[in-house]
Amino acid sequence: MKLKNYMEDLVWQYFDEVASRHKNICTCENCRLDIVALALNFLPPRYIVTSKGETYTKVNALEQQFRIDIITALSHAIQIVSNKPHHEPQ
Repeated sequence: MKLKNYMEDLVWQYFDEVASRHKNICTCENCRLDIVALALNFLPPRYIVTSKGETYTKVNALEQQFRIDIITALSHAIQIVSNKPHHEPQ
């Protein structure tokens, strides 16, 4: 068995969709990781251990409010990281 934060999978799942809506976003590996890490800090974790738990979490992930929360967290994280990236402008 393995402990996993299923929210991380969901944030990565929506990342490209949300990032494509923002202009002038840096998509280097460092910025992508910073954005996802920050977005995850804005969201409640959804830990799973068993297949049964994963199924339950996936059902909850289909709720519209859950999707909105993830998109909002990603958008907010993109704004923050875009304003202060951890590298020189490219």
